Amino acid sequence: MNFRRALRPSLVNVTARNLTAIAFIVTLYLPSHSQVAAGNASLYGSVRDPAGKPIASATIHLEVDGEAELQATHTDAQGEYSFTGLSGGIYGLKAESAGYTNAAIPSIFVAAKEAKSLDLRLEPVKAASPPPSASAPQFFDPPQFTVSGVTDTTSLGGHGPDTVIRTRETIAKETASLAKGSRISEPAAPESAEKALRNAVKREPGSFTANHELGKVLVRRGREREAIPYLQRAAQLNSGDYQNSFELAVAYAGSGDYSHALDTAQALLAHHDSAPLHHLLADVEEKQGNSLEAVREYQRAAELDSSEPNLFDWGSELLLHHAAEPAAQVFTSGHRRFPLSVRMLIGLGAADFADGSYDQAVEQICTASDLNPEDPVPYRFLGKMQQAQSVPSGQLVEKLHRFVTLHPDNAEANYFYAVGLWKQRKNEQAPATASQIETLLNRTVRLDPRFDAAYVQLGILHAEQRDLTQAITDFRRAIDAAPDLEEAHYRLAQAYRETGQTEQAKAEMKLYQRLAQESQQKIERERHEIRQFVYTLRDQPPHQSH
Repeated sequence: MNFRRALRPSLVNVTARNLTAIAFIVTLYLPSHSQVAAGNASLYGSVRDPAGKPIASATIHLEVDGEAELQATHTDAQGEYSFTGLSGGIYGLKAESAGYTNAAIPSIFVAAKEAKSLDLRLEPVKAASPPPSASAPQFFDPPQFTVSGVTDTTSLGGHGPDTVIRTRETIAKETASLAKGSRISEPAAPESAEKALRNAVKREPGSFTANHELGKVLVRRGREREAIPYLQRAAQLNSGDYQNSFELAVAYAGSGDYSHALDTAQALLAHHDSAPLHHLLADVEEKQGNSLEAVREYQRAAELDSSEPNLFDWGSELLLHHAAEPAAQVFTSGHRRFPLSVRMLIGLGAADFADGSYDQAVEQICTASDLNPEDPVPYRFLGKMQQAQSVPSGQLVEKLHRFVTLHPDNAEANYFYAVGLWKQRKNEQAPATASQIETLLNRTVRLDPRFDAAYVQLGILHAEQRDLTQAITDFRRAIDAAPDLEEAHYRLAQAYRETGQTEQAKAEMKLYQRLAQESQQKIERERHEIRQFVYTLRDQPPHQSH
């Protein structure tokens, strides 16, 4: 998982730590407020409460470089605000509303002609009360399961034949991959900022702020190893600064120094029991193969901050380790809380698929595709799922048709729809012509000449039509694109045998058997590496719909 993803909440959650943003950077590389005049840049966004509900009539103050107020506006009924006619520069933003604590972002860079979107979250004013126990967080929807251990096994079992099991594992991995990059922090400062900060460090090597900010910029740019010396120097200058220590832990993790990352993060936990820290620890534990510790840290992060990223990452960790029922619980809770999250529905569909509820899984992914029809991700999951179905549902093929209609120049869209139509030919109520399928597949390989699976499907189609010469050509093209593609060698051997080319058939079958053995060994190794969670369901019937 991505270590920098732990830095970004689903909305901008302004806390006291955010208010420590440096003011001196502004003077280093950006125009002063006196240079800001009417222009064509804009700043807009929304103001919401912790549950994601819009806050109407909130007052939004816009300041230039921390000076006197420049403009003020109010949010509309949807909690949205906007400032237009701005010139490039540094702005400060503050939101106020009765019954809520103020939220402020003191340093926002807006480029000339840029339309920048920035959302804020206001926390309700809380009555004074004893702090909750650190060991008993108040999760919004208590989980009804306990993960008690892990087991290392290559006999994971499953529903259906090996094709289904492989598809299930592929979908679980791809669901987990949706978490990558989900928490990347605010965009890195411009190149000029890095240059200015380097000059500042040269002028004042003993400046905590210059070292800290340069290290932070380098972390944002994915250059964690380069950032470490500056963050270490800042830590020496001010060992008590939480944000610098957190950035240092992130830099250690991103550079692969997991030991120092763990030590630094765990030291911070003594005084800051925060969701980002637990999430960072989860990432590091997972990288080190400590999956049980990782899932517990993801859970703790979600309990402390039930944001969409935290819930999704917790659920995808459970799914990745073959705990489909607990994963479904988390994704269901996440979907209730974030009904417009595409990937939460994808996670729920993936959990249903892993649990053997294939029709229900397709239904969830189809619903995800309806949330944003232009998004190709749900369609890719539908395409993967149909590989495990002998005859895909009409709804699934309909969505794949929409995919290719919206994205006619997308190779995957053409391929998935072609396969759906080809499989539906077994259903007399949904006939499709071979020429239509062939046209889609030819368009696929024209768009992507290395699309090996499309060549295989063309070969299958031509073999079905008894055009074995063309089928052999198709299978050989698939092998040219992917020399280790088992199915292409197997089907080529069959085609050679049917055309009387016995020696070529034997050679291809021998290649197929070797590749199949190597592939199976690889799968076994991967299954050993991904340890399976041992879990217990509480207060739940043996199986429930999601």
